Amino acid sequence: MIIGVPKEVKSDEYRVALLPVGAQLLVRDGHTVLIEQNAGIESGYPDDDYIREGAQIVERAEDVYGQAELVVKVKEPQPAEIAMLRSGQVLFCYFHFASSRELTRGCLDAGIAAVAYETLVDTKGRLPLLTPMSEVAGKMSVQEGAKCLEKHRNGRGLLLGGVAGVKPANVVILGGGVVGTNAAWVAAGMGAAVIIMDIHLDRLRYLEEVMPANVTTVFSDPHAIAYHTKYADLVIGSVLIPGEKAPVLISREIVQTMKRGAVLVDVAIDQGGCFETSRPTTHGNPSYVVDDVVHYCVANIPGAVSRTSSQALCHATLPYCRELAARGLDGFLGKSDGYRAALNMRDGKITHEGVADAFPELR
Repeated sequence: MIIGVPKEVKSDEYRVALLPVGAQLLVRDGHTVLIEQNAGIESGYPDDDYIREGAQIVERAEDVYGQAELVVKVKEPQPAEIAMLRSGQVLFCYFHFASSRELTRGCLDAGIAAVAYETLVDTKGRLPLLTPMSEVAGKMSVQEGAKCLEKHRNGRGLLLGGVAGVKPANVVILGGGVVGTNAAWVAAGMGAAVIIMDIHLDRLRYLEEVMPANVTTVFSDPHAIAYHTKYADLVIGSVLIPGEKAPVLISREIVQTMKRGAVLVDVAIDQGGCFETSRPTTHGNPSYVVDDVVHYCVANIPGAVSRTSSQALCHATLPYCRELAARGLDGFLGKSDGYRAALNMRDGKITHEGVADAFPELR
């Protein structure tokens, strides 16, 4: 099979979808690997690293999309890339279709087979290709939220952990999954007073056992969210329904009750966002203010730490990429229901229920 890896072109996206060791193993498996020139440079992997492992360097994205049967990417194809897609071509990447009708319509019209990292499920019901980036995003959400609390960034002028004689900031985390758990660990480690909220009591019991003393678990319901958000300095939204549009948990009315200079970090923005006042931002212009509340809504948070993120992502995706290349699309999808769940669309039709629910008119 011919496997192509284009250079990412989404704004402020510096990750690469395949490490040199991945190219080595795919070539050893008998495949041809095409790497767009400088695709890995921003993650610390120059072209020579890929050449040494048997990959071929091509000058243009058109060369990748024009020849590859399987295109392996990090982020969803941008409009210029959608124009280069071919009917029947397989794309393996993060899509997050539910957040964008334009993206969904464009990929449907192109006739590609969209195999999404974020909806592939393993034998234990986990999302193994979403997990590593959720870990990164969870940790960075606190790091970036702490920066946004600084006065020159329109925040309250708070140090997250406080100092002797000065109380720490109040952090509320919506969702106790991978993102929320990693956010709680970092916020607690920085000395903040942390509340983590979830709708699953078993998860809350687990978190109660493993979290340090400055983390409190609270059952998530509309009244509890409204109450704790009002007193929060930093709120991190980390809810997820695989493949579906994120539920809106904080309305504009709730935002208006928050403290002046408080911060909202919407990690769910790549699935549409869980705050009513959220809209996607970039690392170059990451935040904005609504009703005196700072919003940080970068849709590719892990892209800022591209070397760490590329390594973590590729460690997870490479085994599946090798399987997909070896078995072909039908063989790959036939392995299990979890593998079939990764297919979001094929031959101009939506195949994932969550995406179909987001855009019923495109069914």
